[in-house]
Amino acid sequence: MNAISKLLEKGHRVRGFDIKTRGNSRRASKYGGRIEVAWGDIRQPADVAAAVKGQEVIIHLAFLLPPVSEERPMVARDINVGGTRNLMDVMKTATPSPRIIFSSSFTVFGETQDQKPPRKASDPVQATDNYTAHKLECEQMLRESGLKWCVYRFGVVPPMALGGFTPKVYDIPVSTRVEFLHPQDAALAMANGVSSDEIWGKVLLIGGGRSCQLHYGDFINRILEGMGVGRLPDEAFGFASAYTDWLDTRESQKLLQYQQHSFDEFVQEVSAKLGPAKHALPLFRPAVRRWLLNMSPYYKARE
Repeated sequence: MNAISKLLEKGHRVRGFDIKTRGNSRRASKYGGRIEVAWGDIRQPADVAAAVKGQEVIIHLAFLLPPVSEERPMVARDINVGGTRNLMDVMKTATPSPRIIFSSSFTVFGETQDQKPPRKASDPVQATDNYTAHKLECEQMLRESGLKWCVYRFGVVPPMALGGFTPKVYDIPVSTRVEFLHPQDAALAMANGVSSDEIWGKVLLIGGGRSCQLHYGDFINRILEGMGVGRLPDEAFGFASAYTDWLDTRESQKLLQYQQHSFDEFVQEVSAKLGPAKHALPLFRPAVRRWLLNMSPYYKARE
């Protein structure tokens, strides 16, 4: 998800805000001076004030995600909720006050697999962990802030590499409904929102649309097939509750015109990224499959 590139393509002046690390500095340098960077910590009001000064729209993505949000709850709350509060406080004192697009998640709906899809922005929400509790608390703070805001609840934006596979991947039942969103479409939704006059005060569901609504088993296995690894057996997957579903994205698509990639196109891109290695993969396919299956606690328990 690279909103910076999309914003630059559309002629916007961009200022990024992040903690200064070697990795972040390297990523910022790739833009060759086309963006301004304000280094700092969202937990520090002075740093936030320097980053916000003179800005018209804020795209707020700074959040600690699971599993870190669950392993370090106090730090996560300081960054997620405290940092968002710092940002809103600074925005209220700015003249003119900037608008804010807040990145939230479809997971705030909780367990909905027993309900008829798709989910609508008006559906009930429930916190199921620290991360969703923080997202919902920040959404409510925005509603009460007096600022011009829009909440984006994003669908599944997956990594484009085998390195994204962890044991947690196997917890979700194969029959679970998931809505894929291409990283470039996620970025375009943010970039198009910056220039919109119609999104403010709305909660928008951001997903790939009907061509990107799948069941989890197909979602994972079609990616693996595209890589040349092949499908994994259903026995590799568990039965845990999954906080995901298909989304009603008609309003967000009408306002933002961001759905440009299908899931099939994503699979083709993943395959292309392998380059020459794909031709050698048949030699290593058994070893790769063993590695993936050994990562599954459910498959190992059945052996």
